[in-house]
Amino acid sequence: MITRTSPRMRLVFFLYGVLALVFLYLPVLAVTLASFSRKRYVSFPIARYTTRWYEKAFDSLTIADLIRTSLTVALAVAAICLVVGFFGALAYARYPWRGRKIYQRFILLPIFFPQSVLGLALLLWFNFLGVVPSWQTAIVAHLVWVAPISTLIMAIQAYSFDPALEEAARDMGANAWQVLREITLPLLMPGVISAGLFSFLLSWGNFPLSLFTTGADLTLPEWLYAKMVSGYSPLVPAVGALTVLGVAVLLALAVTSMWLFRRARGAV
Repeated sequence: MITRTSPRMRLVFFLYGVLALVFLYLPVLAVTLASFSRKRYVSFPIARYTTRWYEKAFDSLTIADLIRTSLTVALAVAAICLVVGFFGALAYARYPWRGRKIYQRFILLPIFFPQSVLGLALLLWFNFLGVVPSWQTAIVAHLVWVAPISTLIMAIQAYSFDPALEEAARDMGANAWQVLREITLPLLMPGVISAGLFSFLLSWGNFPLSLFTTGADLTLPEWLYAKMVSGYSPLVPAVGALTVLGVAVLLALAVTSMWLFRRARGAV
């Protein structure tokens, strides 16, 4: 039974949505305003504005190296998570096999560990193996925590489509590779895009695991934390604001790609 919502209730829901968005994005606005302050330390209201901190951010070789390291780690984690998560999601949601229930429970277990505890455990494990921590070990550490999330996202998508579509393709003579390429992968594509986006962003902004496993290498979240603890300057919120802008652009590209994919499927 469908009930109509009264104009008053629609207004209440609208105001609630606006307040929720303001609550979520007001800190980001505060960071952006602080990045334009001429003073070394944050104070509101801002008396004099400047863009020199953004100029320093673009000219800094240190920040460029930090972004390169963080980008390398995040892209590697996203790429590996897409492969591991795709086939893991099929094993999780699509095909019955012995041990599937145990697999479903244990694959999600790392998500519930505090990241600081997980990072310390991985650091001790690397030391036991004699592996020197670096950005490569950070990739492994991020995968332990991010890969289960990627698998879960794609598994949710895998639960939503009808297995009869794959069976119909096999009845028409398609082999396993053709079914995977022409049926399974397109149906899971929204989940694949979402999982890739989540994997990249969770790795890009990850601080606890990076702190324990990057060794002498530094990622952008580690540098931001170190500057907040000591040596603060408006360069910190400037880099933070640029990071938020980059994430917003990435989200817009992901939403656009999903829209184009659905439109292309609808046109077929």
